[in-house]
Amino acid sequence: MKLIGNIIWVLFGGLIIALEYFVSSLVLIITIIGIPFGIQTLKLGVLALWPFGSEVREIPQTGGCLTTLMNIIWILFGGIWIALSHLIFGIIFSITIIGIPFGMQHFKLARLALTPFGKEII
Repeated sequence: MKLIGNIIWVLFGGLIIALEYFVSSLVLIITIIGIPFGIQTLKLGVLALWPFGSEVREIPQTGGCLTTLMNIIWILFGGIWIALSHLIFGIIFSITIIGIPFGMQHFKLARLALTPFGKEII
């Protein structure tokens, strides 16, 4: 079931979302200051490419204050808009019974897009 869900996801928009994340990640990594943020958008791109069967977990040994500071900077400079877009898509997909699994994946992406530092994808 995970394989079928991922194939449908990729065919109907997941590939476009993942490519957008990968391109923005490359742009961020080109700048030296943007490398930590580029790594986080790579996380989002990987999850956007193959979301079914993936899980987002907290890393037990986080950077503490640094992780919190980076999440605040992330939220202020774009994370809120990424999370809101995934939240809106999740609500739209959840209107129909068939779209509920895809809406749940957008909610998972929204949670990661809001605070990606200190989290890992399994």
